[in-house]
Amino acid sequence: MTGGAVEVVLYHLSDDPDRVLPAYHEASRRMAGTPGLLGNKLLHALGDPRSYVVVSRWADWAAFTAWESGAAHKDQTAPLRPLRDTGRDRPFEIYQELAAYAGDRAATPTADVGEAAGAKEKEGV
Repeated sequence: MTGGAVEVVLYHLSDDPDRVLPAYHEASRRMAGTPGLLGNKLLHALGDPRSYVVVSRWADWAAFTAWESGAAHKDQTAPLRPLRDTGRDRPFEIYQELAAYAGDRAATPTADVGEAAGAKEKEGV
């Protein structure tokens, strides 16, 4: 997997909203300056008061996997770990950006799906 930015979506649950924001801020503070991390945000589901999502944005797959396999990963994310939604098959999803729109501007693809498919055909994949 190469190309565009990567977004990691982590699902969390908490009956105590006063635990979530401090845990998010502490994890974010610990991750400050991580190479390739472009930012993150905390979202709260309007339809489920117990449901929260943390979305982190990475420069690319290589930056994310370097961090994830590094020694600091578990310590940096420790404040949020007790809140993970373990009732899901997977408490996270990873997405690669293929195209994006900014406001009223035209699409700016970050990875050309057609070219990628053509390259795979030439390689015999």
